[in-house]
Amino acid sequence: MKTLVLGGVRSGKSRYAETLARAHGGPVTVIATATANDEEMRARIAAHRARRPANWTVVEEPICLADALGAAASAGGIVVIECLTLWLTNLLLSPRSAGLEPQRDALLDSLPRLAGDQVFVSNEVGQGVIPANALARAFADAAGRLHQDLAARCERVVLLAAGLPLILKEFP
Repeated sequence: MKTLVLGGVRSGKSRYAETLARAHGGPVTVIATATANDEEMRARIAAHRARRPANWTVVEEPICLADALGAAASAGGIVVIECLTLWLTNLLLSPRSAGLEPQRDALLDSLPRLAGDQVFVSNEVGQGVIPANALARAFADAAGRLHQDLAARCERVVLLAAGLPLILKEFP
């Protein structure tokens, strides 16, 4: 089962994804895409680490998500990918990135071959005003396209608001 969990900042996305992982019963791997470039992000990362059980495997990969996901996915296991919008930011800004489109295509192309279950966590950024600068518009456009493409490929899509899940799509 592939699940896409969307929501705004502090909407409860991560806690919801963690709840799915705890209930799964198999081994859990978290692929963390965040980079600790400032004190506020270091604090966010620390809070996520503190909530995770010690027996969860954590893989930190800010750029090559498809490769990390392919290596982490296993029959009977679940992988939580946290978070896609940070990954997109890394792709847009990193000099070591091979480019957004090849990485995005690699991720989408890998989905049918993945063993086990996956939970993709991402910020829904397309519900506000159109951003004022070109980079922010490119980011919002890339996130919107990625979310639509992932939603089409996932069996379950959940939108979180105020910590409450709204099931947008669910196929058995």
